[in-house]
Amino acid sequence: MSTILQTNIPVDSLAVNSQSTFGELVKEGNINQILDNALTWGIDLTVKILITLLIFFIGRFLISKIDRFFERVLRKSSWDIVLKGFLRTVLQALLYVVLLMIIINAVGVKTVSIAAIIGSVGLAIGLAMKDNLANFAGGVMILLSKPFKGGDYITTQNLEGKVESIGILHTILRTGDNKTVYIPNGPLSTGNIINNRSMDGTLRTIIVVNVDYGSNVDEVKSLLQEIAGSHPKVLKQPTPFARMTKINPTSLEFTVRVWANSSDLWEVNHDLTESFYKNLYDNGMITSLQQITVHMANTQS
Repeated sequence: MSTILQTNIPVDSLAVNSQSTFGELVKEGNINQILDNALTWGIDLTVKILITLLIFFIGRFLISKIDRFFERVLRKSSWDIVLKGFLRTVLQALLYVVLLMIIINAVGVKTVSIAAIIGSVGLAIGLAMKDNLANFAGGVMILLSKPFKGGDYITTQNLEGKVESIGILHTILRTGDNKTVYIPNGPLSTGNIINNRSMDGTLRTIIVVNVDYGSNVDEVKSLLQEIAGSHPKVLKQPTPFARMTKINPTSLEFTVRVWANSSDLWEVNHDLTESFYKNLYDNGMITSLQQITVHMANTQS
């Protein structure tokens, strides 16, 4: 005897249940895949971070060693201290750029793309800062050619003063009235520079003296030479020079040239100027007042 079991479950309900189970399986598979991908990505990122840190600390250690060695080499050289500091800064920058490229390459980033980006950014910066780049190049030229150094008294760009420091973009002067002047290195490196520091430590000063008409030329010349030669800080060689050099409309012009050590030049100049005036005035060769005769035409008929 056979028994037939009948069920009242609709076929559509079975189809829905089967689709629901399949969707849940798909969703569960996606979650597992996402978790696997996240785990793989996290491990890969952690490894790259560890590699980056390892390369960075090793690279920084090597850079410090290279910098100390380079510093010892520069210390033994006779280059200017500003140039030494500049070269150390450039070397450190180059080494850190190399370290950055090594790190980028180690973590799997294409260095060609990075180089293209750096080149584009560098071009844009160069166009925007062309004047500063000219000053930078001028600073490098000044540091290498050394037309002057810190402490020199120079005349340039219609300015004169003592060189306080030579920077990469500007040179700082201290004027005679204690003002600070920043001169861009670009125009400075291409312009005229008068360095009042002599090679042998001596300089010449020129003093112009005007005396009245009727003064005895030989007496004036002898008096000026005697005053100049008696100053304790005037050098005996070269011999002090004093001659009449010009006939002005209201006076006779004498020029005195003497040599002194660079550090004594201003003192000698001021002392002689005062002594010349006092002695010439006492000898009646300089009048207290300049007499000017004015001829006026008579316009009345």
